[in-house]
Amino acid sequence: MEFDDSMPLFQRRAAASAPSASAGSTREPAKVIAVSELNRRVKNMLEANLELLWVSGELSNVMRAASGHWYFSLKDESAQVRCVMFRGRASQVSFTPENGMQVEVRALPSLYEARGEFQLGVENMRRAGLGALFEAFERLKAKLTREGLFETTRKKSLSTFPRAIGVVTSLKAAALRDVLTTLARRAPMIPVIIYPTSVQGALAPAEITAAINAVRARAEIDTLIICRGGGSIEDLSAFNDESVARAIVRLQDDTPIAVVSGVGHETDFTICDFVADQRAPTPTAAAELVSPNRADLLDAVAAGKYELTRVMQRAIDTMQQRLDRAAHALISPHQRLTRERDRLALLRARSRHALIQQYGDAAHRLAMLQQKHSSNRPEELRIRLLERLAMHSAGLKRALLNNLAQHQNALLARKSSLALLSPLQVLERGYSIVQHDGKVVRDVASLNPGAAISIRVAQGTIEADVTSTRGAPERR
Repeated sequence: MEFDDSMPLFQRRAAASAPSASAGSTREPAKVIAVSELNRRVKNMLEANLELLWVSGELSNVMRAASGHWYFSLKDESAQVRCVMFRGRASQVSFTPENGMQVEVRALPSLYEARGEFQLGVENMRRAGLGALFEAFERLKAKLTREGLFETTRKKSLSTFPRAIGVVTSLKAAALRDVLTTLARRAPMIPVIIYPTSVQGALAPAEITAAINAVRARAEIDTLIICRGGGSIEDLSAFNDESVARAIVRLQDDTPIAVVSGVGHETDFTICDFVADQRAPTPTAAAELVSPNRADLLDAVAAGKYELTRVMQRAIDTMQQRLDRAAHALISPHQRLTRERDRLALLRARSRHALIQQYGDAAHRLAMLQQKHSSNRPEELRIRLLERLAMHSAGLKRALLNNLAQHQNALLARKSSLALLSPLQVLERGYSIVQHDGKVVRDVASLNPGAAISIRVAQGTIEADVTSTRGAPERR
């Protein structure tokens, strides 16, 4: 079979045995291409006709270059292929590739032009068998989504101040230490109950389910953390188990306990994350999410204490000002008694002066009348005048007596009012006045043992010496 060098690479003549258009014509010279052009065409053809593929095999000749790229071969029983995984993609792999490890790679078939070597450009790598785990994960996720178990309306809010926090994880897990350290730092006053279980392996789903059921049966907490450290999808498969998801749903339906999932790292997602009331990117973040910060609480208490002290001090200052104004306006009973006594004496003097003035005026008018009518009036007129004088004298006397009685009554009323304000009335009720050096004792701090004091009671005075002093009881 004859090929025409002038035709495109890898494209056969449509009719190989067809005669030339002109038997006697001169053939054009064959087109020659460089090796680099050949490799470029082959690479373009491969990449244009083959899509990204998942390829499984065993790792061999694994080498990590200084640039961060990975170079290795992928082989099975009868063939092998060279592979390259560039640094940006390699940094996203959750494990370190080693020789003999069975993996699955998602790669684009290509050609390394410089050497003309067929190779796979790897974009993703996972341990062999994880594809089935991922498919099972997606199937379960779709199933539970259809049942509405991931709906936000089912989610509970976390308690601001939980009475107890539960942790479902392994006793040997580093995640448990991170959670306990964070809770001890943020909320050491909240008790923590651990429900131990394995978090990896064939028995892990059943043990995690049993631990969650124990939380539901005991109902001794109000917030639950389900956690473990990061890992591959195979490592986290226990938290993608349907029995674990169902146990969390029963716990949510039967109790007020809120569930927080802190499984893996921030980029890891599990069924447990979707069904829980809240998801935390890490176990430490889960502990921070469920616990109040002790430092913030202390700051809030300090701020409240300062504000309360300020308000109380302002109220005390206002009341003190009112007390000072009242004390300034208030006079002592002795001062008020003296003032009323002086006023009563003034009223008595005025009344006496008025009575004397009225009596003197009446006597003067009587004398004038007697002098005027003694010589030119008959004896009968003089008698009538004397009778009228006697009558007026009697009326004046009655008026004077009534006026005096009124003033005496007013004086008695004021004496009664003053008696109510008198300290002596207080003494009659059983109280006493203690004096030292002629001054009233108001504070026991002003007395020393052995000091001489005078105790005034209702019926006399007691002289005594101080043996001991004690302050007033603290008011509550």
